[in-house]
Amino acid sequence: MLRRLPGWWATPVVGALGGWLASLAGWPLPWMVGSLLAVIAVRCSGWLVNEVPHGRQAGQWLIASAIGLHFTSEVMQQVLEHFGVILAGALGTLLLSLIGIYILLRSGTDRATAFFSSMPGGASEMVNLAGRHAAQPAMVAAAHSMRLLLVVLIIPALFTWSLPPVDAPPPAPVSWPWLAVLLPAGGLLALLWKRLGQPNPWMLGPLTVCAVASAAFDLQLGMPEGVGQFGQWLIGCSLGCHFDRPFFRSAPRFMLRILLFTLLAMLAAAGLAEALGWAATLNQTSLMLGMMPGGITELCLTAEALQLSVALVTALQVLRLFLVMFLAEPLFRLWQRATL
Repeated sequence: MLRRLPGWWATPVVGALGGWLASLAGWPLPWMVGSLLAVIAVRCSGWLVNEVPHGRQAGQWLIASAIGLHFTSEVMQQVLEHFGVILAGALGTLLLSLIGIYILLRSGTDRATAFFSSMPGGASEMVNLAGRHAAQPAMVAAAHSMRLLLVVLIIPALFTWSLPPVDAPPPAPVSWPWLAVLLPAGGLLALLWKRLGQPNPWMLGPLTVCAVASAAFDLQLGMPEGVGQFGQWLIGCSLGCHFDRPFFRSAPRFMLRILLFTLLAMLAAAGLAEALGWAATLNQTSLMLGMMPGGITELCLTAEALQLSVALVTALQVLRLFLVMFLAEPLFRLWQRATL
């Protein structure tokens, strides 16, 4: 009977069990981190459960919609007032890729693979560019997957346990008529952006729709109880399916250097955020979280859980993503021409 079931039937069950155990243990973002670790453990044991079809897109759609509703008119005004600091932070974290490029080149990695493996975001797009420039796409994909895994496992726990506990605010009111308009509109924009080849459409499409509507009409709304945990569970199950025993055994020295680069980039981003926050009198913790290397969804969820500035973290992450998308290939070509 089990043979007749689809290959992904056990993935949500395993993920739900992991999320439940993580929530009992009080782990930060339990439904994402717990489901991620549970699926990885099962796959590394030899049972290669598959990804739930469109699971990650559905999770991103829900989470991005919830994040977009944080962008009230007052919050949007604050983001625009501090756009210079946000741009400086995004450019600063983009420059942190130089750490990874240096470490990988010193180990004998070819130039193109080192460059596209070190970009802070846009994993699928960097893999495509790697293939176009005679790099090793598999290694680039592994580097981005490893960095995202480290961000998900380290950053929420580090920020949650290093900050004083905060009481959750009262839940924002839910408006079903507005959600009946905004959720389908976000999904339609995501499909359009995907057709146009834009990066991360299922995150940025719903986020844009809900942020614009929330700021324009000053909605002050939230999502229903449990939607955030459901989205985390879908995303965690999907991320876990990228890892198995061959992944962790492949190119161990390369993966160790990615680990070293990611940790150094986190430390450098924290120091840069401290300086920017002091100079601009902005919340340094929010800046620090926004400047961590990669994972828009995961870092925004962490900001939301810790009652930090979700809008500031989102703005930093989204702006850096677009800088990576539009500047990575021209910068690599310029580097190639400069060394001919």
